[in-house]
Amino acid sequence: MTGFIPSGSTRLFSVVGDPIDQVRSPSVLTRLLVDQGEEAVVVPMHVAAADLPTLFQALHTVRNIGGILVTVPHKQEAFGLCATATDRAAFVEAANVVRRLDDGWHGDNTDGLGYLDGIERQGFAVAGRKCLLIGCGGAGSAIALEIMRRGASLLAIHDIDRERRDAVIAKLDRYYRGRVVVGSADPAGYDLVANATPLGMRPEDPLPIDVSKLESRQFVACVVTKPEVPPLIEEARRRGCRTMTGAGMFDAQAATLVDFLLTRPSEREVGLKQD
Repeated sequence: MTGFIPSGSTRLFSVVGDPIDQVRSPSVLTRLLVDQGEEAVVVPMHVAAADLPTLFQALHTVRNIGGILVTVPHKQEAFGLCATATDRAAFVEAANVVRRLDDGWHGDNTDGLGYLDGIERQGFAVAGRKCLLIGCGGAGSAIALEIMRRGASLLAIHDIDRERRDAVIAKLDRYYRGRVVVGSADPAGYDLVANATPLGMRPEDPLPIDVSKLESRQFVACVVTKPEVPPLIEEARRRGCRTMTGAGMFDAQAATLVDFLLTRPSEREVGLKQD
């Protein structure tokens, strides 16, 4: 990105969230865009939930805005503001990236791809494994879907919002009969322990699981990108577990996000099939 100076022909992309200081998108994606010959920049925007519809409407009037990246807590609301969406975004009813259409926004959700690709980069595959997922919001539901798409033998989901948890389990059960169940904060017996909550971003946050039950054979992953090594990952490493941080998740999906924003056809979008 050396020597890049924005001009009047620069394309703009934004990343919206609340909070926003933890995001990696501005630096990582701007570099990827520029390295691919695009005159483009990704700009962070700190936006409260109540203001998201107004922002989406306003940004659509800006002709050189190409798309918006979406982080916590806006992913489900962003999906509702899309005119069209990919199959996976529609299934989880959440979008972490949208691109500009003439008549609105087109949304996708790449969180599941990034999370599982990041885990696989660390040498762990979920096929045939028992998995525990903590949190099934906008990112978590996408991760749940991708875990099952990649052949997990069992997925247990724990979420303090029981209604949301049960809705996600019921939806997945239509495609993966009997393999998605209610979980708890006890990680004993699972091969993968996956945190998809923001717990760990703030110093006062509790740990999302009972770390005293972790075993060195387990793989532990977390969506939190700041701090760079979240408390859950620190505890898991202390117990000899292999791990992936939120940075690993984001870096694994960065190229997919750029392809989507530049309207390149995705080879990763496949339809859902019942077992």
